[in-house]
Amino acid sequence: MFTPPRCPYRTCSQHLRPKPEAFRPHGQYRTKCRPHPIPRFRCCVCLRTFSRQTFRMDYRDHRPDLNARLFQSLASGLGLRQSSRNLRLSLRCTELKFRKIARHLRRLNLNLRAPLQGQASFQLDEFETYEGRRNTRPLSIPVLIETKSRFILWAEAATIRPRGKMTPGRRRALADDETRFGKRRDRSRASLRRTFRRGAELAEKLDLVLLQTDKKSSYVDLAAQAFRPGRLSHLRTSGRLARTSANPLFPINHTEAMARDLMGRLRRDSWLVSKKRRFLDLGLQIFMAYRNYVRRRFNFDRVSPAEFLGFAPRRLEETEVLGWRQDWGKRSIHPLAVRGESVEDWLGAEPQRP
Repeated sequence: MFTPPRCPYRTCSQHLRPKPEAFRPHGQYRTKCRPHPIPRFRCCVCLRTFSRQTFRMDYRDHRPDLNARLFQSLASGLGLRQSSRNLRLSLRCTELKFRKIARHLRRLNLNLRAPLQGQASFQLDEFETYEGRRNTRPLSIPVLIETKSRFILWAEAATIRPRGKMTPGRRRALADDETRFGKRRDRSRASLRRTFRRGAELAEKLDLVLLQTDKKSSYVDLAAQAFRPGRLSHLRTSGRLARTSANPLFPINHTEAMARDLMGRLRRDSWLVSKKRRFLDLGLQIFMAYRNYVRRRFNFDRVSPAEFLGFAPRRLEETEVLGWRQDWGKRSIHPLAVRGESVEDWLGAEPQRP
């Protein structure tokens, strides 16, 4: 029997500090997209009603049955236009579903993780892409992973200044872009700082943190600032080495190659390029959720990266990842919950793998 975790209305006193006895059953209703009835409830404080569907990610969706298929398509390298053709949706509807799913998965990626225990090592690297126009609007994407599990801790896009050979045509294009959008700023350092901070949040209980990067000079200072002094072991490898399995940075190189394969927006020669950086960030959240919770760690393995670290008891299905809403932080309903258990209760009951 589902138990509401709180009143969904923010003005109610039972929204932040709910009491279990504050909600009573209030009938049920049926929908065309679900075979089972959906129970309704009434809050005894504000006297407003709501249903179990209020706590679902597909709340108020007209075609909730297509969300999992769209997530699978976008995580398999297809673009929005081809996905809309396959699902027989309009392009606008597909775009809105993509944004809603990606924002939900961003919260899921942050809610289901917990402080690491035992031993862990991180690897970080950056790779470049662009938004809208290749020769004038480059982007840098720092990616931080846990080495053994291949769990992606964080990835985001940051604007960088154009570099390389400046032909007369490219100078004219840069001048045109500067007139339209203003002078392009280099925000890669701020993006790296946020990425290191995501790793430091999970490594706060570790006595020793092993970090592997290439020899970019800015990594040294930013990593030392993010992690507590005296517990960081920073190993640096030349980025000019062949990207084979013998390379110490092979796990992060393999993750970046997988991102370019499973995200059409990151392919070097593609029509699927993101027109704006924020939409590329949304696409990265879809890839991270698929890689961390749905896909196997390796083809010959049975566990996902999140399962290997103890963040999830098993691999999640697409429908489970897109189940309960995650906009209440750790107090949101866990994707595998049946009676409305929160993420913090679920993580507290599940032992962490060393």
